Amino acid sequence: MSAAMLRVGRIPYINCYPVYGAIDRGIVPLDATLIDGVPTALNRGIADGSLDVSVVSAVEYAQNASNLLLLPDLGITCDGPVRSVLLFSDVPATELGGKRVVVSTSSMTSVALLELLFENVWRCRPEFVPGDAEISDLARFERGGDRPARLVIGDAALLLGAGPRGGDDADAPPPFAHVYDLGEEWKRWTGQPFVFAVWVAQRTTPVARSLRVHASLIESRDWGLAHLDELAAQAHRATGIAHSACVEYFAGLDYGLSYPHLAGLTEFFRRLVLAGRVPDGRLAFLPAA
Repeated sequence: MSAAMLRVGRIPYINCYPVYGAIDRGIVPLDATLIDGVPTALNRGIADGSLDVSVVSAVEYAQNASNLLLLPDLGITCDGPVRSVLLFSDVPATELGGKRVVVSTSSMTSVALLELLFENVWRCRPEFVPGDAEISDLARFERGGDRPARLVIGDAALLLGAGPRGGDDADAPPPFAHVYDLGEEWKRWTGQPFVFAVWVAQRTTPVARSLRVHASLIESRDWGLAHLDELAAQAHRATGIAHSACVEYFAGLDYGLSYPHLAGLTEFFRRLVLAGRVPDGRLAFLPAA
């Protein structure tokens, strides 16, 4: 009897196009079933064992490192602006103490980073209120009042950050007075790259099978990096974000896990451990054999 197909998680945001583009096109085979979900849904799938391999928030790995192995040289990282993890505010971040800040329910890592920035950089303590922040939610965003700021991630952040585009958006509310790119804020604060997401495998998944999935993801990633213009055109069609903005976005991301990225990841985890948000641990990788 053949083993069941592995279940591999994928975020349906355009930031994953460079990793899965060749797989989607049939250029690179993947001996697994792809499961789409926002980061928090994939985090749950890895935590409850319903996914075997997946991209997950960096914080999810830190919280469950004893059950997971990192896939080498795969991540969603930036070394400066990320463009898709943005805090929008009607007032300066330093004036948000005691005020409500709506945070995306889609990403644990972005919220954890935002909390660290408020504590250590902007030095004030707002009240964080969970809220939806997908593209379909943009028209319903509340402005002003007791919720002057909102953390938005993914494609919705790219779209909102681009501002009104005319046409159907001509009646959109005016842009927020202050926009903070969390990747850029982390770089300014620590001097390090930031790792938003990593790929992991369950420790219970047979190593040989995880390695085959890893090899396919690496091959597909390498194809994607060589075809960013094609993927940017696909991203434009899918979201309405300008093609040039999609090209710029992909160019600002890194999909590897080099020593500088690992240094930034370790620094992030160190600060989360000091804040009591994740258990102390170490990075453990899928073995080569």
